[in-house]
Amino acid sequence: MRSSKTERTREHIIAATAPVFNRKGFAGTSISDLTQATQLTSGSIYGNFGNKEEVALAAFDHNLAGVRRVVKDAVDRCVTNKDKLVMYIRAYHSSQDLNFPGGGCPMQNTLTEADDTHEGLRKRAAAGLLLWKKDLVTLINKGIAENEFLADTDADKIALHIIALTEFGFLMGSATRSRRQVDELLDMALEVVQKIFI
Repeated sequence: MRSSKTERTREHIIAATAPVFNRKGFAGTSISDLTQATQLTSGSIYGNFGNKEEVALAAFDHNLAGVRRVVKDAVDRCVTNKDKLVMYIRAYHSSQDLNFPGGGCPMQNTLTEADDTHEGLRKRAAAGLLLWKKDLVTLINKGIAENEFLADTDADKIALHIIALTEFGFLMGSATRSRRQVDELLDMALEVVQKIFI
């Protein structure tokens, strides 16, 4: 069993390196990046993690949990299923100015780099996308059951529309360095969901 000091050190390493991995990727992050971010020696880092891959996997989990927490907190402030579904989209809109982890969407960042090069990270990112889809499908089905959404709504299809438009928005925003591109695609996602409202 790890001591509390060891746990605190591990948590510090994860939190300090998470934005580095999210911005630079696995291959682009060097040991000097990790030592600089943590202000620890490489020996201290690898005394707590077996290798860079273990740090990267833990950092990805940290980044994904941070994004999910920010969105969940915003969604949980809503009352109706309609408002909750809208907030799942609007949470990423620039008008909300929510405090997301640095570096953008960890799933997209990770998949861009690791789809053919790092199976562990690819699986983590894929699991994150499927979890996001599950959250949306559950909410949409709840809204159908409570007569907020049209009875013939295909929850899987709507969830995939939301994810596809949101992720493409992030991609366009990253490519063009324009927040407007993200917002326009999020507005398109809002148009999709408004068509299922009763």
